[in-house]
Amino acid sequence: MAEKRDYYEVLGVEKSASIDEIKKAYRKLAVKYHPDRNPGDKVAEEKFREATEAYEVLSDEKKRPLYDQYGFAGVEGADQAGGAQYSHAFHDFSDLFGGMGGGFGDIFDNLFGGGFSGSSSSRSQNGPAEGSSLRYDLDISFRDAVFGTKAEIRFKHNEVCDSCHGTGGAAGSSRKTCPTCQGTGQVRRSAGFFAVQQTCPTCHGTGTVIDRPCSSCHGTGVQEKSKMMMLSIPAGVDNGKRIAIPHQGDAGTNGGPAGDLIVVIHVEEDRFFERDNQDLYCAVPLTMAQAALGADISVPSLDGKQISLKIPAGTPNGKLLRIKGEGVPFTGSTHRGDLYVKIVVQIPSKLSVQEKALLEQYLKLENATTSPQLIPLSSLNR
Repeated sequence: MAEKRDYYEVLGVEKSASIDEIKKAYRKLAVKYHPDRNPGDKVAEEKFREATEAYEVLSDEKKRPLYDQYGFAGVEGADQAGGAQYSHAFHDFSDLFGGMGGGFGDIFDNLFGGGFSGSSSSRSQNGPAEGSSLRYDLDISFRDAVFGTKAEIRFKHNEVCDSCHGTGGAAGSSRKTCPTCQGTGQVRRSAGFFAVQQTCPTCHGTGTVIDRPCSSCHGTGVQEKSKMMMLSIPAGVDNGKRIAIPHQGDAGTNGGPAGDLIVVIHVEEDRFFERDNQDLYCAVPLTMAQAALGADISVPSLDGKQISLKIPAGTPNGKLLRIKGEGVPFTGSTHRGDLYVKIVVQIPSKLSVQEKALLEQYLKLENATTSPQLIPLSSLNR
């Protein structure tokens, strides 16, 4: 058998530690090494046992002085080998975990899904319960997101069993008290110092079992079925939008309502258009001459029509020109955002002999200097 470690060393506190410091240290170790949190981990189980033994001695106003004076020999008569020292009364337990936002029961409800034995968590779940909501991910095109569309979706969900109409029992069957939990819906598990209650594995928390389960649904009261439905996607829907379809999720139990079907919209990117709220953005190329002299051009819109756009003379590269009412529709309205066209002035990489001669002539007319002056950054259209 391994040699025992000093109790203060086990808890990681000084010999002068107050009772509150001892409680805090043990609380941290107990949560970390509890067997329910570390199933099958012998090392964690040993550390849990060791910490509990140390706390039992150092938190006792009679045992601690004996331990401080005589060591393990001073408390040998009080401790019993094999783990019997962990059978504290529940009032000691509550005191240890008090002041933590609801006590020990809340801590281990979160950690292990059960409740503290003796608390109000012992309850059955015989009442109607709403079914689970389901998620469906739908991919649509950028254009369909802007103008709206209809999409056929197919999904699987649990519906009330046709044979037993949701009772879970065959004809003539009846419900009886669960023999495992005796109708409480909860079972108690002891782990040395702790006692934890969890949902009964036999009745799944209902407190009752059916003597002759339905052969179609095997006593669950529900059957998985496929369903197809046509979904209307409103104009202007954005990426990540969630559309809730009431009562199309899994069927409820004991007469409870069905959950919802949550459709999550995923909008595909478009090659030529981007969106910012209700406004659309695109880019069109212009020649140097068009940008300098001005021009009348046609811009293709998202819905395929051609929109006339007047380019003012001297339009710089990167300039945004607005076309009103050609953006994304507002939800539930005929009004739309705007379309912003970004001007991209293209510089030719290759010039013909005639083009080069004309540009050289233009350069002379410009009387350009070889030492350009700096211009304020604030004047740039960035």
